[in-house]
Amino acid sequence: YRLIDTAKLYGNEADVGVAVRGSGVPREDVFVTTKLWNSDHGYGNAIRACEESLDRMKMDYVDLYLIHWPVRGPRVETWNALVDLHRAGKCRAIGVSNYMRGHLEELRGSPVVPAVNQIEFSPFLYQRDVREYCRQRGIVVEAYSPLTRGMKLNDRRVRVIATKYGKSSAQILLRWGLQRGLVVIPKSARPDHIRENVNVFDFEIAEEDMRALDGLSHGLHVSWDPT
Repeated sequence: YRLIDTAKLYGNEADVGVAVRGSGVPREDVFVTTKLWNSDHGYGNAIRACEESLDRMKMDYVDLYLIHWPVRGPRVETWNALVDLHRAGKCRAIGVSNYMRGHLEELRGSPVVPAVNQIEFSPFLYQRDVREYCRQRGIVVEAYSPLTRGMKLNDRRVRVIATKYGKSSAQILLRWGLQRGLVVIPKSARPDHIRENVNVFDFEIAEEDMRALDGLSHGLHVSWDPT
């Protein structure tokens, strides 16, 4: 694993910095994402929040800095701050999280298009419209909670497909996301699950099974619904 997804909200930025420095892996070979929290919107607040995150991690830059949620208020002003942080080299790339189409439309006047939109995405929450909008604008869609926080790992329809390929339900959900063009970021605290989650590159789900998984979507949110 070379991508680490953290945020001010998670309270572990300092731990991430310690881990990266102690890993023996060169900093340029690790992709670190962190996020601006809701209380830090506004130009000056956003600049300060990013600098404080870097200070906690003891890093000169992050690879990706995201607006965590599209809260009401000065969202465009906040985005302008991220553009300037990017120009200053504090962030290698900037993006947003939990932005739906209307939120993204607010940024159309900016000279910088978000590199990433990190949203909740799984076969049970197949957000086609947002994905298509992002595809048209060159925005990478990054899927969080691709495993539905475990809520649907025992779904009979997923288990049937998993058995067909000799894989776990988690591996089927992750592979579905990859084949639908997403960057998937699963989370686990268990080493055996962490190893299992990365073992998804030795098989491909047939299109008929992909369509069956597509059909599971029914608007299941395991996080707050940004709409």
